[in-house]
Amino acid sequence: MEPGTVIAQNSVNCSSRLWFLISLYAMIIVLGNWFDLRLIKIFGLVANSGTLIFSFTFFLANLITEVYGYKYARLAIWWGFFFNVFFFVYGQLIILMPSPDLSHTEMFDTLLKANNRAILGGLVSYFSSEPLNSLVMAKLKIELRGQLTGARFLISTLIASVFDSVLFGFIAFYGVFDQKVFISMIFGMIAIKVMVDFLTLPFFLYFSKKLKQKDHVDIYDRGTKFNLFRFETDYALSANHFK
Repeated sequence: MEPGTVIAQNSVNCSSRLWFLISLYAMIIVLGNWFDLRLIKIFGLVANSGTLIFSFTFFLANLITEVYGYKYARLAIWWGFFFNVFFFVYGQLIILMPSPDLSHTEMFDTLLKANNRAILGGLVSYFSSEPLNSLVMAKLKIELRGQLTGARFLISTLIASVFDSVLFGFIAFYGVFDQKVFISMIFGMIAIKVMVDFLTLPFFLYFSKKLKQKDHVDIYDRGTKFNLFRFETDYALSANHFK
């Protein structure tokens, strides 16, 4: 850190609210992968069941970006990645371990092995859509000077939802289902995520306002290096525009 640089707010670094959001984000990422293989149908839309809960990751990532800044959203993305890796590695270890109950073991092992492709698809789409979501949110906040918060939320999540659904769908399910079901599922995943975005918008506006008031922070990412592989979380005092 350069001499004279000041951290925006001590609460940004240690706020229990921020760390709760990051932990909740990582937990949802793991849950989304676990339920990916089960197809569901909502209002005639076909999607994998992980889509429903995974949609909330965009909500949480945007909430962190809007209030605490892109650097903390990036930290949450890596936190979710490491939880995913732990989930995957532990599953592979379980498959290799002997069991006295062969019938149930074979069923469980088959499920875990089938889920590996979904986890791989999830990781690829995750590292494409989640950083993109937070990047668009942070950039739009600067360009629009913090105005039109709802529009920024919807635009960033819509773009990220399309990227996530298409990438994940092709890697995880292409060739698994017939063409008609596969295409229907891609559109279903996008539609459900967009629907969740609209439904959660009032909550996003409410919680972002409350968090800013509680932690006295409203970070603008001017000068932020948006490289996903940078891990600093410090902000200069000038980045905090809370009034």
